[in-house]
Amino acid sequence: MAAVPLDSPPAVPRWDDALVQLYEQHYDHLVRLAYLVSGQAHHAEEVVQEAFVKAHRSWAGVREPLPYLRTAVVNGCRSVGRRLALERDRLPRAPEPVVLQADELWDALGTLNDRQRAAVVLRFYCDLPDADIAAVLGCREATVRTSVHRALARLRKEIAR
Repeated sequence: MAAVPLDSPPAVPRWDDALVQLYEQHYDHLVRLAYLVSGQAHHAEEVVQEAFVKAHRSWAGVREPLPYLRTAVVNGCRSVGRRLALERDRLPRAPEPVVLQADELWDALGTLNDRQRAAVVLRFYCDLPDADIAAVLGCREATVRTSVHRALARLRKEIAR
């Protein structure tokens, strides 16, 4: 028994010359067939290539190659169509349209001056400490605390109205 070297590539089955010739002669026509049947240009080439791979696997049993390939292409297109329909059916439904209403919080934030609004957003949205907020706003930490305190008092009044 002869030893097989470990670094040799696995044997690839050779494609029959008649199948290669069919590929060269009929590939474009089969792609057009796949496109016309499926209506999906980007799937047409895939389907035809899959059909040739299937023909290669069962080449010994194929009696009439071109009709076999046409049938494989049409069946492949139907399979792609079924898969796409399943994907479409399983996509989440679009949410119902929402009636736009006034955003009370946004309106309330609009009543604050620029420094107060920035301080509140940096504190509660960005979750920054006073020192970082002071650096962003270019003021002292005590000014940040005062701005946030006054802004919250004003927001409470606005939202209560």
